[in-house]
Amino acid sequence: MCQYSSVNGFSNNWHLVHLGSRAVGGAGLVMAEATAVSPEGRITLADLGIWSDDHVSGLKEIAGFVHAQGSVAGIQLAHAGRKASTIEPWKGGTAIQIENGGWKPVAPSAVAYSEKYIPPSELSLVEIHQVIQDFKSGAFRALHAGFKVLEIHAAHGYLIQEFLSPLSNIRTDNYGGSFENRIRFLVEIIQAIKEVWPAGLPLFVRISATDWTEGGWDIDDSVRLASVLSDEGVDLVDCSSGGNVPNAKIPVAPGYQVPFAQAIKENSAMLTAAVGFITKAAQAEEIISSGKADMVFLAREMLRDPYFPLHAAQQLGVDVEWPLQYQRAK
Repeated sequence: MCQYSSVNGFSNNWHLVHLGSRAVGGAGLVMAEATAVSPEGRITLADLGIWSDDHVSGLKEIAGFVHAQGSVAGIQLAHAGRKASTIEPWKGGTAIQIENGGWKPVAPSAVAYSEKYIPPSELSLVEIHQVIQDFKSGAFRALHAGFKVLEIHAAHGYLIQEFLSPLSNIRTDNYGGSFENRIRFLVEIIQAIKEVWPAGLPLFVRISATDWTEGGWDIDDSVRLASVLSDEGVDLVDCSSGGNVPNAKIPVAPGYQVPFAQAIKENSAMLTAAVGFITKAAQAEEIISSGKADMVFLAREMLRDPYFPLHAAQQLGVDVEWPLQYQRAK
């Protein structure tokens, strides 16, 4: 989850302790937050970044510590698109106007997320190709920082999902209109990343399985996309939802997004991860044991309890290794 605690995209002690404590707490995979592939791809000025070679050393320290605890370090590459240039959520999350240090967001089409956001500029073909290169460069830096899992953030109303959804993409060129055209941007990002990301290391894609809005992206589109991603060499789809349309009616409840992971898993050749209001050990275990998903990702519950995996193992009667420094408390 985004920490909004960076200056000029650099990681710091907060990120080291935040991510490191989850590795100490027994997580099998620790995923660094949505990390901007360009300065204009940040949600806020305080986002983590990977657009400069100078960012690598701090990220390398984090990945190294996570691996030293027996966990696996992953990182999520992102571009905020039309939801960029805002202030931190605890300061209100409103738009930063250009005269106050903000910037002009970009999007597939010049359609603002809402009246509270800065209207974006429509990306030209040259700019689209530059963003694709930015993702490729970000993947190259992530590899050199030592991360072993890479996730492309194509969810929650950020740039890639903006291309996927007909509610935010009204282009009439090769990147808009048909399903094949709207997924082209994501597919080309994957193809570019595969040029630098080793085949032996996992590549995930996080999607919003539905816009929760009539006429928008839906689960049938997601199943269809998953088959394409499988052919492109993606290893797993991380199944979230929403975020592209304000005021969408989302039936939030424990495990409410699990059916998306199950539908994609059952109707494509793709492995899936389930997310969303998964807060109990038995709940997570049931998702895996019943075959609804191949992995469970936890976010807010791990903010509440960095040691959730160790506690879950105890509750499920599984003996797992604790850090040597904590053995006396096992």
